[in-house]
Amino acid sequence: MSDTGSDKMLTALVRLRGALQDAELPLDVPGIEDQRTARREMIDQLEDYIIPRLMTIDAPLLAVVGGSTGAGKSTLVNSIVGSRVTTPGVLRPTTRSPVLVHHPDDAEWFRQERLLPDLERVPHSTNDPDALQLVASDAIPAGLAILDAPDVDSVEERNRQLAAQLLSAADLWLFVTSAARYADQVPWDFLKQAAERSTAVAIVLDRTPDEAIETVSTHLARMLASRGLKDSPLFTVTEGKVDDQGLLPAEHVAEIRAWLDSLAIDTDARGAVVKQTLEGAIRTVARRTHKVADAATEQVALAARLREDADRAYDESIAAIMTASADGTLLRGEVLARWQEFVGTGELLRSLEDKVGWFRDRVVNAVKGKPQQAERVTVAVESGLETLILEHAEAAAERAEASWQQLAAGQGLLGAADQDLGRASRDLRRNAERAVRDWQSDVLDMVRTEGADKRGTARFLAFGVNGLSVALMVVVFASTAGVTGAEVGIAGGSAVLGQKLLEAVFGDQAVRSLSQRARTSLEQRLQTLFADERARFLTLLDGLGLQAGAAEQLRGASRRIDDLRYESKKGPA
Repeated sequence: MSDTGSDKMLTALVRLRGALQDAELPLDVPGIEDQRTARREMIDQLEDYIIPRLMTIDAPLLAVVGGSTGAGKSTLVNSIVGSRVTTPGVLRPTTRSPVLVHHPDDAEWFRQERLLPDLERVPHSTNDPDALQLVASDAIPAGLAILDAPDVDSVEERNRQLAAQLLSAADLWLFVTSAARYADQVPWDFLKQAAERSTAVAIVLDRTPDEAIETVSTHLARMLASRGLKDSPLFTVTEGKVDDQGLLPAEHVAEIRAWLDSLAIDTDARGAVVKQTLEGAIRTVARRTHKVADAATEQVALAARLREDADRAYDESIAAIMTASADGTLLRGEVLARWQEFVGTGELLRSLEDKVGWFRDRVVNAVKGKPQQAERVTVAVESGLETLILEHAEAAAERAEASWQQLAAGQGLLGAADQDLGRASRDLRRNAERAVRDWQSDVLDMVRTEGADKRGTARFLAFGVNGLSVALMVVVFASTAGVTGAEVGIAGGSAVLGQKLLEAVFGDQAVRSLSQRARTSLEQRLQTLFADERARFLTLLDGLGLQAGAAEQLRGASRRIDDLRYESKKGPA
């Protein structure tokens, strides 16, 4: 790949890393854990290996020694180096902190920003799994570095994760197994990944009795061939007595040492190994991206469904309140009793049967209400409306929670909430009281403003701002009841009385406008009040960090990488 091509690929890979970081997968759905793991692995490999390696293509070849528990990895590394650089042991897990051995002249290549940037560099032995011990040794040829990794099947999860991370950052896997462990499943899961990614792999059959070498190595070679690794070198290390330094006899590891030295010396061979692994890693990351993109698409769609369910629950409750506050439902019980006290209903209701043109004047002349009676109507309206709001807010919370409980993702969000979302909030009663009082103040202001040029008239003075305000509330509460006269019953008749009172002061057109404005104000107050209630659900969704365009960014980044790979294979025109 040309320098220009490398620059373009580097830019594409950096964009892919950003797209993967943006593609959050927080909602619980079947199979999502696999995609979360895949996303995390791809980000790690891009940061730990692909991007740094592409930026420093001439860096020493990194051979990571990995394998099963008890396979003798640390002893093998020490024996290859010819001195004790990493600590083997009887207790498991043995290797907790990775050890990287390199030639002194290559130290610059292994600074923190170039390889495995999350691991702190230390010059001493440590058991910190977040540290990388650097050991400079003249026994390692320039152009080669050997990294001793934790066990891939360690009993400690952090060690297993670190082993996987280190293997993903390798140019070459030196995979160590033993006659007793070579058929274990976990190592073969890793080797399968290596085959799928075209990673360069060499196998070391360690600690093998002389009499078992032929049988075991033959079987192992067949297993490698059947799993796509037939071209991987296979070395055998017989059992041998270790010396006081814990080293195997030099001749036992001579073949492996010679092969590694040849890679270090032969620039073309070393470059071929790096190219094979790097290109395989890039191809695999681009391919795996599409499944993560599909998962991101599903996450956004699921979040949208949960949002719609919560919105629907609260929208239905607002609509139900508006219906109940307009069909005469509220003109019952305490509200109706206090209103009748105010208007002196006995005579007025009987007069509803009359159709004479001077009905409005009779209504005006018959009203017996006093200011304190108007206040009683206001209080009754406040109580009735608050009760209606609380009932429907509770119903909305129950419906929203029930819909979320039907999905695993919704269950997870509800479980993570710091309150019971199946009930209205603790602040709702207080907020509802304030909302109703604010609406009543709106109505009062409407009447006061509308009557600004009528305040000196006898009719305005007779009823007062408070009296006219309660009349307007009563009219609003029966605005969809089809009120036409006495035939609509007591509630409808009460609304007719309120309407005639208002018409006597403001006229027909003004009353219709006042009624509509009062209803609009009520709906706006309800929307604001219920926005806080529904926000308890929606805030959980907003906090997920989902981005609608994340999936398409992933697909676009993957397509760009594939295009560049295709261009590099075509070569110059």
